[in-house]
Amino acid sequence: MSSNSTVRDGTTQSVGFLLLDKFTLISLASAVEPLRMANQLSGRALYRWYTFSPDGETVWASDGVRITPDASWNNPSVADTVIVCGGVGIQSVITREHITWLQSLARQSKRLGGVCTGSWALAKAGLLDGYECSVHWEFMAAMQEAFPRVSISASLFTLDRNRFTSSGGTAPLDMMLHLIGRDHGRELSAAISEMFVYERIRNEQDHQRVPLKHVLGTHQPKLQEIVALMEANLEEPIDLDKLAEYVDLSRRQLERLFRKYLHCTPSRYYLRLRLVRARQLLKQTSMSMVELAFVCGFVSTPHFSKCYREYFGVPPSEERSGEEINRKPVTLATLQQSSTEPLTALDQARNESTFASVRTIDRRGL
Repeated sequence: MSSNSTVRDGTTQSVGFLLLDKFTLISLASAVEPLRMANQLSGRALYRWYTFSPDGETVWASDGVRITPDASWNNPSVADTVIVCGGVGIQSVITREHITWLQSLARQSKRLGGVCTGSWALAKAGLLDGYECSVHWEFMAAMQEAFPRVSISASLFTLDRNRFTSSGGTAPLDMMLHLIGRDHGRELSAAISEMFVYERIRNEQDHQRVPLKHVLGTHQPKLQEIVALMEANLEEPIDLDKLAEYVDLSRRQLERLFRKYLHCTPSRYYLRLRLVRARQLLKQTSMSMVELAFVCGFVSTPHFSKCYREYFGVPPSEERSGEEINRKPVTLATLQQSSTEPLTALDQARNESTFASVRTIDRRGL
């Protein structure tokens, strides 16, 4: 995961994972497991990894699983790269202490990353200004509004100089495989992919899939193009006649496509897109109702509130006032950091038939 340094034979790179409250477990596993398998297949301790929390005490994942970190964040010097693992309710879990700590790492020239919604924490600390980054698609709109100096990408992951960010789910796996390939050769990353029964290593040009693509697949490209135009023009909605004209369809043909494949009128679908965006911003930002109505293409706040209540069954003001995250305090004994744990995993892997089956090469990293 090196930026400008050469990965030398015998050098073990260390990666720290900061676990935020309600982080997504699948994103953490997708980022850690490629490191373990890189060690197993190479037969060498190429990577060592640690988990951190502010006080070293138990952190709850979004699925309720409790993880006891290796250490508190008081000793981040053990890690060359620190990756923030975000998840649900990211805005409410980031504290002033998180921001100060991340900024101190940046001053130490640490390489910083984020998975799922972890890039929000980096942006909040001002560490993505002038950078391109990825975040889970649910938070793209909120990040664009909250951090105008950050370039938000729809890509599965983004590698921009010494910042590594990815969306959620299995996207961190692709990011880590890409970084491992840069550090130690494509043969190793391909072998890791095979061990995980992973069909294809996706790259930075692969975008996050939006729900519509799951519904239509590769069919109806004109319909997908129209929806893409709608999604790109929520603040100033495009007239339906012009939308039809852009894709060489008549208004009648446009309406037939929407009714057949999306079971609604084009205007209803457009309204739903704007309301879903409004709901994301309502829950993820502190924007006023007037601002929300404006950026989502509504002519007035009363009109916005009326449409919102009709669609979601609750006024936007009530939804915001009821948006409160209850966090259960947990106090458990601190687990002392043990630098031997990843090496123990490597020792255990010696019994695997794949141990040291891939010869790694030394090259300049990312």
